[in-house]
Amino acid sequence: MMSGRRGRRYSYRRRKCVLFRSRRTELQFPVSQVERLLRESCSTQHLSPSTPVFLAGVLQYLTANILDLAGNEALSNHKMRITPEHLQRALDRNQHLSRLLEWTASSPVRQTPQVKKC
Repeated sequence: MMSGRRGRRYSYRRRKCVLFRSRRTELQFPVSQVERLLRESCSTQHLSPSTPVFLAGVLQYLTANILDLAGNEALSNHKMRITPEHLQRALDRNQHLSRLLEWTASSPVRQTPQVKKC
């Protein structure tokens, strides 16, 4: 028996590869940043681990849908780049998206909302 090596086995543990939640869920939007913004908003005390993943997926879906419509609008005008006018026309022509975003993009804000401090 060798002295000093008793009870010691080769412990070459394979290190786990660190995977970010965005990569694990195959999302382009950063899940950790969405979670941080949710926690900073003081809307809830406890968050389910799946909440920021789901919200990042919804945001990615909406963004892809809007950019697809704006890209089609740009192509119909024989342009290669999407401009703010293409985005506005794409949102105006889509009934569901215009209803969803009508309070954000339609008219200038008359009064700034008061942000609740935690």
